[in-house]
Amino acid sequence: MADQREDLPLEEMRTEDEIELITEANETPHVAGPVPEEIEFKWYKEVYQGDDMKQLTLRAVLMGALLGGFMSLSNLYVGLKTGWGLGVAITACILSYTIWKTLRTLLPFMFKSEMSILENNCMQSTASSAGYSTGGTMVSAISAYLIITGVHIPWLTLTLWTVFLAALGVFIAIPMKRQMINIEQLKFPSGIAAAETLRSLHSKGAEAADKARSLAWGGIFGAVVAFIRDQGAEISWKKIGFKYSLTMPASLPFNGALMGYPLEKWTISFDMSAIMIAAGAIIGWKVSWSLLLGAFINFGVLAPWAVHAGAIDATKLGYRAIVQWSTWAGASLMVTSGLFMFALQWKTVMRAFGGITNLVYRRPEAEADPLAHIEVPSSWFVTGTALSGLGCIMVLHYAFQTSWWMGLIAVTLTFFLAIVAARATGESDITPIGAMGKITQLTFGVLAPSNMTTNLMTASVTAGAAGSTADLLTDLKSGYLLGANPRQQFLAQFLGIFAGTLVVVPAFYILVPQASALGSDQWPAPSAQVWAAVAKLLSNGIHSLHPTARMGLIVGGLIGIIIPLIDLALPKRRKYIPSAMGLGLAMVIPFWNSLSMFIGGLIAYILEKKAKTIAEKYIIPVSSGIIAGESIMGVGIALAGAREDVLKTLTPMLAYIRAMLKF
Repeated sequence: MADQREDLPLEEMRTEDEIELITEANETPHVAGPVPEEIEFKWYKEVYQGDDMKQLTLRAVLMGALLGGFMSLSNLYVGLKTGWGLGVAITACILSYTIWKTLRTLLPFMFKSEMSILENNCMQSTASSAGYSTGGTMVSAISAYLIITGVHIPWLTLTLWTVFLAALGVFIAIPMKRQMINIEQLKFPSGIAAAETLRSLHSKGAEAADKARSLAWGGIFGAVVAFIRDQGAEISWKKIGFKYSLTMPASLPFNGALMGYPLEKWTISFDMSAIMIAAGAIIGWKVSWSLLLGAFINFGVLAPWAVHAGAIDATKLGYRAIVQWSTWAGASLMVTSGLFMFALQWKTVMRAFGGITNLVYRRPEAEADPLAHIEVPSSWFVTGTALSGLGCIMVLHYAFQTSWWMGLIAVTLTFFLAIVAARATGESDITPIGAMGKITQLTFGVLAPSNMTTNLMTASVTAGAAGSTADLLTDLKSGYLLGANPRQQFLAQFLGIFAGTLVVVPAFYILVPQASALGSDQWPAPSAQVWAAVAKLLSNGIHSLHPTARMGLIVGGLIGIIIPLIDLALPKRRKYIPSAMGLGLAMVIPFWNSLSMFIGGLIAYILEKKAKTIAEKYIIPVSSGIIAGESIMGVGIALAGAREDVLKTLTPMLAYIRAMLKF
């Protein structure tokens, strides 16, 4: 089975359940094999259990809303500090299960039954939407707007903007779900990890107990790593006067230099985090080695060349300086590759959108669709996208003075770039929100070259909606593996938008009362700094981009088409052909992230070759545990360090809620 996995074209490494649902004859969309209806019917018959088990319940949604709202504060805090966001699905699964078990023990007369595995899955969709999808734009485009203009967006405008963006991303994902999850079986590693986490928590028996223990040990290891790295520990024994401080640096630099600059300046170091190593083990071998190859090319060859050419300021050498230049080639590569592969699957695309025609004419085939009553209807896609898209256009026009036609272009472009973001997430577990936003910024650098506000806010549409799309598809992946009802899970995700907005909008105003707070030691806001810099750069038009960056756009776009063509022309050599998405992503993330994921992929690859049974049993639960443990500990430490800020945020927010209830 290991050899068969290596030959899989859609990023190479599938779980056993996925392999059972797709035969070798149907591994690529251009090879004859079982039609999509047959694949979906097999899943519906053998895996689906949404009609026999509770799923979308009030207690699941409330638990998800509470946990997601709580974690949206931590993501806002961490995002303003580091520019990164933490996925909350796995964390929410473990916390929910633990809290519910505790409540059942303490208050059995009130909490009489266990949450089903599908209820907890629905809960994590609500929590993920509330904790992640609604806050991403706050630490990027919204903060960049504050940096450039010096004034806050009015609270009502920001509230509507947050809701419309998240809703647009959720509705856009509807036609992508059946193609990317049901048929293509993209991995969405965090979705697999969430499903495995829930299985381990809810299962019984010897094998389940082994997996649960491995998940727990992985979680303990991840938590210890995060605690020692971020907090440190002091070990003492008073009787013998022994005292030792246990600390760990955030990264380990490598000895050596490149062009006279330490390797660390080129982001060539080892990150002391286990999360990316665990993610690499789930991602698989091909994407992992493609990431490392792309990282060596970008940070070891192209970046030094760009410094020599004057495209990168050597005095500011570091990740942000390099990525501001390399993003153009990496984003272009991912965009052309994603759209080209999407175009090659035109039959599946037509099928995904085929339901739209049923609004006018109902084909006989639609009546035979066994999933019609559980999949999200195409009418929801049409209505929801139209309303949320119109909402975005109206806010752009009335609040930011963006013309109607530019708003329409931004929403339309967002749909196609969301496809790319979703595919990247499905293949590598990294959502290139920043890179997709840069494409929109570049587009409006041409259409509105002197309008920085339009440049930022149209890009905010793309980044916000694309992040929400990828987040929903990741959650639907876990539901697919567990046999959940996708329509009910979609509703849970949609409801989470309002819970997250209720918390994250007032929190942003309180944590960042004025523009001077951004760029300070307290709130470095690196992501916002990059967004603002690009908007300023493009304010004079695309010609202000360095010639090498414009060259990168063209070359990256061509490579994004050439690699899939080679992959199609040489199907027996696929395992030797790099992943286009992997190469592109390596140009928008630090070298140390690519290195960590390569190490994880290599460990998993060796285990599958040398100890296949152990690998199939333990790789995903251990990796899931590491991701969950380090995430939970990281969030806890971040919140502990910001407890005063959190209290300042919650106090006026609760007062506001009480005032609204009285009204």
